[in-house]
Amino acid sequence: MIRVMVADDQAVVRAGISAVLAAEPDLDVVAQAADGHSAVAMVASLRPDVVLMDVRMPVLDGLAATASITASTSDTRIIVLTAFGLDEYVFGALRAGASGFLLKDAEPTRVIDAVRVIARGDALVDPAITRRLLDRLAASSPAPVIAPGRFTPRESQVLEHVARGLSNAEIGHALRISPATVKDHVSVILAKLGVRDRLHATIYAYESGLIRPGNH
Repeated sequence: MIRVMVADDQAVVRAGISAVLAAEPDLDVVAQAADGHSAVAMVASLRPDVVLMDVRMPVLDGLAATASITASTSDTRIIVLTAFGLDEYVFGALRAGASGFLLKDAEPTRVIDAVRVIARGDALVDPAITRRLLDRLAASSPAPVIAPGRFTPRESQVLEHVARGLSNAEIGHALRISPATVKDHVSVILAKLGVRDRLHATIYAYESGLIRPGNH
């Protein structure tokens, strides 16, 4: 059973999302929060697996609440759910440690699937903003900061493919290794980077210069 919390300052939205999720046999909505401060406190006491976090909330906004939660626990993962697909929200959410970003006009099935994806340790960004996110990261064209020898040649190859959005099976096919071996490499890469998931590894790859404009 996946334990979920919904944080949104609009009662109708909060109740609606909770009802959609609670109707699923494998999802259990354990709490609802009307502001970021309450969300942080509830996560500390209830330790839900996944939080759906609104951005614009009183007392403490969703980005600050997300940063507080991810700094204090590695057990709870966060999907930022907002009506605004603004770049600063996307970047703010991901930098705060969120593992997913969805727009509120997403279909209910998309939200349900996102909870399951995040709960199993993957990451998710709404398809409508994924390309814009990666294009902006690439266009920033930073100087490479990956320390020599930090990754083996094979790990560097795997990270490049991860950053291009390939699945383990696709990476395995491209590099002629098994998906299980790819999975092992990805686990080592995440540990070396100190990040939670493939999405944050992708951000690192773009910001470090491993992936450059024009080669993604």
